[in-house]
Amino acid sequence: MASVLSYESLVHAVAGAVGSVTAMTVFFPLDTARLRLQVDEKRKSKTTHMVLLEIIKEEGLLAPYRGWFPVISSLCCSNFVYFYTFNSLKALWVKGQHSTTGKDLVVGFVAGVVNVLLTTPLWVVNTRLKLQGAKFRNEDIVPTNYKGIIDAFHQIIRDEGISALWNGTFPSLLLVFNPAIQFMFYEGLKRQLLKKRMKLSSLDVFIIGAVAKAIATTVTYPLQTVQSILRLFIHSNIY
Repeated sequence: MASVLSYESLVHAVAGAVGSVTAMTVFFPLDTARLRLQVDEKRKSKTTHMVLLEIIKEEGLLAPYRGWFPVISSLCCSNFVYFYTFNSLKALWVKGQHSTTGKDLVVGFVAGVVNVLLTTPLWVVNTRLKLQGAKFRNEDIVPTNYKGIIDAFHQIIRDEGISALWNGTFPSLLLVFNPAIQFMFYEGLKRQLLKKRMKLSSLDVFIIGAVAKAIATTVTYPLQTVQSILRLFIHSNIY
């Protein structure tokens, strides 16, 4: 129990949450373009920069940052839960022993499952809020009119039932392999570098993290597309 409630687990959780919020804020327009490309297959523009230019031209200069607050709130909660669970489970399991790639993968997977089950409702709401007001080419997409996070929760539960908040859970559970794969490669690369040096620099950590995330995202990207479509299209004519 001491490992679960440890100061170290809390520090990792807060650091993970703050780091993810900072990164998402910087690259939020790119995430907006990604989401549009995933859910609006009838859009003629197929490249990131063309989609962003199109969004700014049709919807305004700040349109790429639409839905920033709910996304950041969800991301902060999600990464706090994930990092806290990951480091707590790792401390409980390893207990002074040398960690292995296999253990990192299992711990990452379990932490991801806990994260998905607890935070999927937040991601369903933020996906809809982020796309609200967007000009879609796909006529099957039914526009929403949410006034904020709380109102979105209220309308979804009222109109679609509470289970709708967990729509897209199955692909999300499959996507648990994304952070699990990421942490497996991250921890593995870190251990290899630490064999050659006493301490890693900030640049080392950044590069290792970027490489690990790139590998995990490439492997699981098709599932991310399915996940985005399911979260948005609960209320559309497609399903």
